[in-house]
Amino acid sequence: MELESYWKILLVGVGATATMDVWRFLLQKTVGVSSLDLGLLGRWVGHISRGKIFHTSIGKAEVIPNETKLGWAIHYLIGILFSLLLPILWGKRWLVNPTIIPSILVGVGTILAPWFLMQPAMGMGIAASKTPKPFQVRIRNIAIHTVYGLGLYGTAVLTNVLFR
Repeated sequence: MELESYWKILLVGVGATATMDVWRFLLQKTVGVSSLDLGLLGRWVGHISRGKIFHTSIGKAEVIPNETKLGWAIHYLIGILFSLLLPILWGKRWLVNPTIIPSILVGVGTILAPWFLMQPAMGMGIAASKTPKPFQVRIRNIAIHTVYGLGLYGTAVLTNVLFR
């Protein structure tokens, strides 16, 4: 792939992740629905760098310096890395002519990472099974990852306007 494709991937990943963040912000401000504290993501990643992956409760784990900043950075890095799946699975042509179905499939497919890696490692169980209301957490997870998929598509369309 040429340099322009990598710029598009970067922009699509950042845009889709920002779309998730706007959605999370709106849900929190309008109906009081909270989501993962990105400081806890930073705490988890900080502990991984110290050799500890699994926790009984990440909220009770030792605080990591600058964990919130680290969490935000990791959140966007993950969003960018997941955006790479579109040209990998659908080819570089997807970057030139984005379509919504692959975007939604990738967005919803990214749910596998939190359900089978992050949530169990943070002490929440597989697919939030150890949380007080696992069904509600799963529905919110599906919704936010669908929004990420919509963000992948919308940002890809916008990047094509920018790169004309």
